[in-house]
Amino acid sequence: MQPHRAEYLLRLGTAANAPRIGTAVQDITLDCDGWHIKRDVASAIAFTPSLKMSLASQLEGDEDRSGDSFHYQTVLTQNGDARKTQGRVERANGETRAEIVSQQGSTRAILPSPTLMPVAALGHLIDRLVGKAAMAPTLIFAAEAMGDVFQVEIKEVGSETLHAEPPALKPVAVPAARFWPLLMTFTRAQDQERKPLFSVHARLSDTGVLDRLTVDAGVATVMADLQALEMHPAPACSKP
Repeated sequence: MQPHRAEYLLRLGTAANAPRIGTAVQDITLDCDGWHIKRDVASAIAFTPSLKMSLASQLEGDEDRSGDSFHYQTVLTQNGDARKTQGRVERANGETRAEIVSQQGSTRAILPSPTLMPVAALGHLIDRLVGKAAMAPTLIFAAEAMGDVFQVEIKEVGSETLHAEPPALKPVAVPAARFWPLLMTFTRAQDQERKPLFSVHARLSDTGVLDRLTVDAGVATVMADLQALEMHPAPACSKP
């Protein structure tokens, strides 16, 4: 996993000429204290000339290098109506505790102990892929889903399962030694019937950069193509 800033173009549907509906930016930096995440997604969909929907999601979070704490704030906006949330997730004494504060009040919860924070989850996935280890289901904390925990099942698939890059976009070089085409299925951890909410096809590099994403939520499918990439330098930190 390497710090980087990735910009994506969002398209609605799987057609080659699928309309553009927005952009997404993920900026992950690293200093001697830990990882810092900024994610900004903005989209607008016109169902008819008079019926339009705008959606935006902003996340800012700090995750320590051990992956034992994650402090964050999110702003989710739908048609101009913004909802702000702040949260803290801490792992200590064998427990993972979350405290989430929103306009609806404050919520405290004990999460399943193996729940991974966002950057730690990505690093864990890369380590298992590099080591060719069995891909057991993984629990991941999702701040933008109101602090929910998802069980993610991951498997390698063929490159032909990824959508073709649109010819209008200039290919972006991703510095990496390895790439894996993956299918990731997301299910709420507390869903006893284990009904997946959505799935993601994507290409993952060993530097942590994702490309050629197809998010299938059943009622809608969104494709995200990498259109700009900047790799950030890693800090030189003394060991504690």
